[in-house]
Amino acid sequence: MHTIRWRKSSHSGDSSNCVETAFLTTAVLIRDSKAARGPRLAFSPTTWTAFLAHLAK
Repeated sequence: MHTIRWRKSSHSGDSSNCVETAFLTTAVLIRDSKAARGPRLAFSPTTWTAFLAHLAK
């Protein structure tokens, strides 16, 4: 079984109010840190990159 390595921003500190990301070969996963077993969003790497570029504008 493959273990997903979740990461949260270092800007979050010890807060549990954050979004965590996991980078896989074919997808970028997003989840709410307070609901680790809850729903996840999955983006293609291309879509994730476009999303981040849009936020940087």
